[in-house]
Amino acid sequence: MFRQELQKKPRINDKKRHFGGGINFESLSYLHRLNFYTTPPTSEVTLDQFEQWAIHRLQVLGEIESCLYRNKSPDELKVALAEELRRRSLHLESNSTNSTQLHEQRQKDHYSHFILRLAFARSEDLRRRFSKAETVLFKYRFESDDGSERTKFITSLDLNWELVSAEERNVLAKQLLAATPAMKQLDESYYKVDWERVPDLVGRREVLLRDGKAYVPSSQISSIVVAEFTSRLDNALELTARALPRLDEDDRLIPILNHLSLGFTAPEYTPSSDPSILSGEPITAAAIDGLSQHFPACMLHLHRTLRQDRHLKHFGRLQYTLFLKGVGLSVEEAITFWRTAFSNTPEDQFNKEYRYNVRHAYGLEGGRKGYRAKSCQQILLEHPPGTGEAHGCPYRHFSLDNLNALLARQMDITDPAVLRGVKQDVEATKYHMACNRVFEYAHKEELKREKEKERSGPAPVFVTMTHPNEYFVRSWELKNPDAIGVAAVGGGAGTRRAGERVEVDMISAGDGDMMM
Repeated sequence: MFRQELQKKPRINDKKRHFGGGINFESLSYLHRLNFYTTPPTSEVTLDQFEQWAIHRLQVLGEIESCLYRNKSPDELKVALAEELRRRSLHLESNSTNSTQLHEQRQKDHYSHFILRLAFARSEDLRRRFSKAETVLFKYRFESDDGSERTKFITSLDLNWELVSAEERNVLAKQLLAATPAMKQLDESYYKVDWERVPDLVGRREVLLRDGKAYVPSSQISSIVVAEFTSRLDNALELTARALPRLDEDDRLIPILNHLSLGFTAPEYTPSSDPSILSGEPITAAAIDGLSQHFPACMLHLHRTLRQDRHLKHFGRLQYTLFLKGVGLSVEEAITFWRTAFSNTPEDQFNKEYRYNVRHAYGLEGGRKGYRAKSCQQILLEHPPGTGEAHGCPYRHFSLDNLNALLARQMDITDPAVLRGVKQDVEATKYHMACNRVFEYAHKEELKREKEKERSGPAPVFVTMTHPNEYFVRSWELKNPDAIGVAAVGGGAGTRRAGERVEVDMISAGDGDMMM
């Protein structure tokens, strides 16, 4: 969600170093390690602190979404989050440590939350994703907090829970135990809360429901607190969204907030520096047709549409050109590929309208930025396709009938069980899981071979793929096992070998001259 591939830093008027407006605000005291963020910050900070603190929190939330996107286990998430919080100086120590840094740590946490709340309150999708990541962060901190300090914090919230009396608990003893089969004996205490406040416990059938109330054991109290945190944050984000127009006149904050809100990209990857070769030979324009058997559905659809119509519209060309660049196609071969593909376009028109933009994509024109291939997340969120357009993600943007037709005709996926699984993934908006499901079926024999290798030695680890070029590399390597370690696939253009990571860049609406 919140990846920190931020764009060019906006210019800031250095003369406007504070946002306090000359008013003297008092600094807040932070009695607890945990925070519901109900009170806005009031003391002055510099614009540099304002931006840097927000970026650090953005990086933490990005790590959270990356872990969720890759289906990391709760324990793996905790380890990754602890490391990222310490790296970004957003870890919070408890009062019992008597650390001299408590105020500074909690102030940075407090401010960074509210800054990102401003940045991400501007659309429903951004609010939803911000709330989800912040909830994960709060839950991690709540469960890792010192027991006595956590109790004091809960008491300070005044959540109006109703404590179940000992008499009622004894009367309902059998029902309480039946509702929580994992518990061998009754908890010390139970709380009655509206069942809507603990949807996770109700969904897992871990609490007794009676007269619209959920009987929550004290050992499960975190679910109530976390649900309350989410509810309050969602309401606060709605109020923040309504207040955003009032900030439009502030030329110091708006550029920074806009800059931060563009920081939502997919997980960041590091490209290989190997030459762009397949089986010892450079990738050529003529080789793309053969390599398309390794393309994910989004790129295969673009390729087939281009071959059929001999043309692609703007965003289709943008998406496909950067993908081919990531595959390892040189700029000269890319120009040859597009010139051949646009066979109905006169030479003069092609040179005038398209050649420059291909070179621009490779960083040879204009701002000379080396743009990288779009990630799955960027394809899902940016520029949904309209009539006559072929870009986007088929799993999200196609109807189920059209998606099944594409899978059957272009990828030879006809197995009813696989198609049912894809349908379930799509209906649950788990588009990357649908794509990975198709990949696993299309490469079932190769993946079976790898599993057998594990008995005699280490084999490449298969993880959830979140990038079209990652899909291509993995497919090519599975189909060409003898070439692994000898031939690189892609390279500096953005694709990686198995086990490495692919770096992606954002391309904003401001890059209007970028592509064709």
